[in-house]
Amino acid sequence: MDRPRVLVVEDDGDLRDLLVETLTRWGYHVTSAGNGTEALTLLEGRLFDVALLDIWLPGKDGLQLLEEIKRHDSALEVVMMTGDPLVSTAVQALKAGAYDYLIKPLNLEELQPLMRQLIERRFLRQEVGSLRARLGRELAERELVGTSPQMLEVKQTIASVANSDSPVLIEGESGTGKELVAAAIHGQSPRATGPFVPVNCGAIPAELMESEFFGHVRGAFSGAVADALGLVRAAQGGTLFLDEVAELPTALQAKLLRVLQEKEVRPVGSAKTHSVNVRIIAATNRDLEAAVASGRFRQDLYYRINVVRIVVPPLRARKDEIPALVTHFLRRFNARFHRSVTGLAPAAKAALMAYDFPGNVRELENLIERAYAFGAHDEITRENLPALAAAPAPAAAAAGEELPTLEAAERDLIRRALARYDNDKEKAARALGLTVRTLYRRINKFRLA
Repeated sequence: MDRPRVLVVEDDGDLRDLLVETLTRWGYHVTSAGNGTEALTLLEGRLFDVALLDIWLPGKDGLQLLEEIKRHDSALEVVMMTGDPLVSTAVQALKAGAYDYLIKPLNLEELQPLMRQLIERRFLRQEVGSLRARLGRELAERELVGTSPQMLEVKQTIASVANSDSPVLIEGESGTGKELVAAAIHGQSPRATGPFVPVNCGAIPAELMESEFFGHVRGAFSGAVADALGLVRAAQGGTLFLDEVAELPTALQAKLLRVLQEKEVRPVGSAKTHSVNVRIIAATNRDLEAAVASGRFRQDLYYRINVVRIVVPPLRARKDEIPALVTHFLRRFNARFHRSVTGLAPAAKAALMAYDFPGNVRELENLIERAYAFGAHDEITRENLPALAAAPAPAAAAAGEELPTLEAAERDLIRRALARYDNDKEKAARALGLTVRTLYRRINKFRLA
């Protein structure tokens, strides 16, 4: 078994050396830092199991550092150390996510059992996570990672609407995590103990859709040798998640509208209706307003499912979250592959940060998993990322080069997108990660008509 990894952040050199020597003797792999800036640099490049953190540090104090650590890696156990014990400071540290705090001068006999307890807690958490995954509950337990303003707004909306039964429409590009958002709404709702039934509307053959959604009775059609419940009734008491809802044919849209309005379904071949208690959450990577305008999506159904709207931002709009997402994936894949990959080599991190991720978070996850398949062990190198290995490093701006204003850059980007797609607004908006309505507003603003 790999040695547990401990980060010691202490500006007192003598105490720092004592902790490193003692913890190493106890069997831990120890890394140390003398201030918050050094600590954050270390955290960006590797994983740790426990952090011992002095409250009073030069520059960024321990409480500020604790908050940044928790944003970077919420699973990291943190113990605060202080020579000036104040009740208010201790309470603040515990509220911010610290597991415990120790008073200086440190009692090593007190520290040793605490460290064993923290490592045991980490091991049990990993075991529970593995069991949940084997029981098929991985999706509902996966964390929605992100602390950008856009993702904080998404999380706040999730918390606000979880307790209601209102339908929710989640919009965003493929791979942004729309299903995770739906699962988070379900998991925080009173329906959490009920089923969460995800459906990819684009993956069901059109001729089978009605039967798949609403069920059928025996003999309703050739091959119907037994009654079938259907997806809507399978979600009874829980949540039905309709991914890629724009792919539903018009005939089924009308029947789904009836489910939302009447709270009942009628199986194929049956004269009997069944009451249902199901919350509907829909998702799409298309502009539904444009689909309504073109007649491909029913306007009444659009208004029904768009009671609450959540837009999940693309990864290229929140690149600062890439290190935290990588840390999240490393923990999962280390457990699955039984390895101890600790982080990213500088070149690998630079390549990821320079890439635009058209496949969004799903593509990042696949890249990290592929790195394990290509033999990553201690850390992920650029060679473990063959899809990015040939990508050129971003060129540095020439000295004295004048940067364009944000408005000028946005105007130029929209002009290029319109030219690339022959002025097709829907395609250009999708490529830019905007709604068609937003694109039209930008076109008017910049007088690009």
